[in-house]
Amino acid sequence: MKRLGWTLVLLGSLTASAASAEISDNIVRIGVLNDISGIFQDTNGMGSVEAARMAAEDFAGGGKNIKVEIVYADHQNKADVGSAIARKWLDVDGVDAIVDVPNSAVGLTINSLLRGTRMTFLASSTASSDLTGKACSPNTIQWVNDAWATGNTTAAAMMQRGGKDWYFVTVNYALGQGIEAEATSYIEKHGGKVLGSSKHPLGTSDFASFLLQAQNSKAKVIGLANAGGDTINAVKQAAEFGIQEGGQTLVAFLLFINDVHGMGLKVAQGLQLLEAFYWDMDDDTRAFAKRFAARPGMNGKMPSGNQAGVYASTLAYLNAVAATASDDAKEVVPQMKKLRDKDKLFGDVAIRQDGRVIHPLYLFEIKKPEQSKYPYDYYKLIATIPAEQAFRPMADGGCSLVK
Repeated sequence: MKRLGWTLVLLGSLTASAASAEISDNIVRIGVLNDISGIFQDTNGMGSVEAARMAAEDFAGGGKNIKVEIVYADHQNKADVGSAIARKWLDVDGVDAIVDVPNSAVGLTINSLLRGTRMTFLASSTASSDLTGKACSPNTIQWVNDAWATGNTTAAAMMQRGGKDWYFVTVNYALGQGIEAEATSYIEKHGGKVLGSSKHPLGTSDFASFLLQAQNSKAKVIGLANAGGDTINAVKQAAEFGIQEGGQTLVAFLLFINDVHGMGLKVAQGLQLLEAFYWDMDDDTRAFAKRFAARPGMNGKMPSGNQAGVYASTLAYLNAVAATASDDAKEVVPQMKKLRDKDKLFGDVAIRQDGRVIHPLYLFEIKKPEQSKYPYDYYKLIATIPAEQAFRPMADGGCSLVK
């Protein structure tokens, strides 16, 4: 294991109150499990850890002197590594909830491992829509984007703007496969065509052959069904090939503000993307982002949607712990599913019985360099997709505790 770190946030009195009597060990432990050293380190990484710490601090004991401890570990984008960490947290370390978990293969493994245990899975970065579909678990709550929303909603928005013919450049694991499948289904059902697809392994540095195939297909839209460093490399190389200047539109299904900052507006300008959160949307998002940017190690960086999701999901979980005086998933998750509120970061939110958190999604276009007025002023809002349209309708019954 490359890296395993711990940090302790003690909030409230050291004397356990009566309200926390049903909390295991009199401490609520939340484990941030993500990619600290690989391609998702900017969109998640230590920024997610700081977001969880911020949520614990803002919770401030929930008015009941509840103590909160934040721990973290690097899953290295390997399902076996992630599973081993989660098993140790469950069996040895007394961790009560796992949050974040970018990488769908790791997330699905954690989802299966925690089913029926007392641990809650706050899948704020796991994009697989199977978490609220065939792999639905009563222990899991899913925030931010998922493959269904990303694929269907992005395809719908682009087709409404004339993007009928598509070519996909897809990372060859659960995330990319899921996004491409969902987008393809929507495109073909609504009169569009998919002219081809190129699959690449995670962590690819050379996209030349894939982009040439996409360029030669003459597809109106080239969809990048990947994330993190893979998307950054693909966009940079697409600029070198002059793909957008040639009349094709480049769409990134999972791109974050950190990725845009890394590649620069000269390269990223004109790119279309779907986001659940943008730091510069309103006064509440700006206030959170400025606090985040001032945290140790952030060095002025604005939070990604995934990092905002860690904050929101962690705080919602802690509020449910306070309401139930328990950190057992059988008590906490049903309480979370009662949530109907105005979230400061994601707008109007509700948690369905299948564990899917619904909120608006936004289609953005990345600004030209001359349109940006200050650091991280990168997005131009193109369309707002209401919560009830943004996510797959819930199957009858949702997830039961005995499933």
